[in-house]
Amino acid sequence: LLLPRSWQPMTSVCPIGRYIQRREPEAGFSLFESESLKFPGFVEFDDVNGKVLTYSAADKVYKVWDLKNYTHLYSIQDINIHEIKISPGIMLLIYHKSCNGGHVPLKILSIENGDVLQSFKHQVHRSKKIDFIEQFNEKLLVKQEHENLQIVDVRTGCRTEVSSSQFLTPSAFIFLYENQLFLTFRSRAVSVWNFRGEKVSNFEDHTLWHPDCNTNSIYITSQQDIIISYCKQNESEFGSINVSSILNGKSIARITAKESNGREKAALEDVTALFYNEERNEIYTGNSHGYIQIWSN
Repeated sequence: LLLPRSWQPMTSVCPIGRYIQRREPEAGFSLFESESLKFPGFVEFDDVNGKVLTYSAADKVYKVWDLKNYTHLYSIQDINIHEIKISPGIMLLIYHKSCNGGHVPLKILSIENGDVLQSFKHQVHRSKKIDFIEQFNEKLLVKQEHENLQIVDVRTGCRTEVSSSQFLTPSAFIFLYENQLFLTFRSRAVSVWNFRGEKVSNFEDHTLWHPDCNTNSIYITSQQDIIISYCKQNESEFGSINVSSILNGKSIARITAKESNGREKAALEDVTALFYNEERNEIYTGNSHGYIQIWSN
């Protein structure tokens, strides 16, 4: 990441932006027209595995597609599936609790062909709500209401627990596969953890704007060492774009609107999407008013 002393709005646009400006939707093409993707249906693009996961709510069918050419690879149809989590090379199928509530059935599938690699049951407290079940490679993270976080190695069965007073249930996760770490988001705070259950760092200047953690306005660099987010500024009605080190929590840079620049203020009002182009060293933002801005040094 190249860090300029100051970032400025950029008026030129990339080729994709030109199609948008020209209002030429025919330059693109439609995807997944056969699927009913309205909520609770969804589409999830997985660039790590080069796959796309869709869920058609009308048919209750999960489908996996090739991200390169959008070819349909295979389908999964099971009404007992509660959720699917994707990790490098594998998918975790989380089923509804057993009839007596004492365990959750789980399956690990190959992301390439859908073959079942492992089936097992995770014991849970019958009367307590499951806050989340997440997977990171061979590690399974399980948290129930008012209970400790459990980090389980599904290969060996070894288990690490983190006190519920130390690990509060987050609203979202981002797994950092390169660094064997994970980020948690709770309210407006971001924390970094390792899989021994230890908090690695806190951020000195990275208070998120959205209290419900809108991860669309958060970007992690490809080296997974820097986080760029839309953040709150103290005593300001306008947000800022903050750049921080993930490994030590230090602030690296911050983009703010000049007091006299109405265009910059408009661009940094209620940002809902953020992307960093690492090749061009440009940050793209879009907000709830439909305003798209490119920031460049």
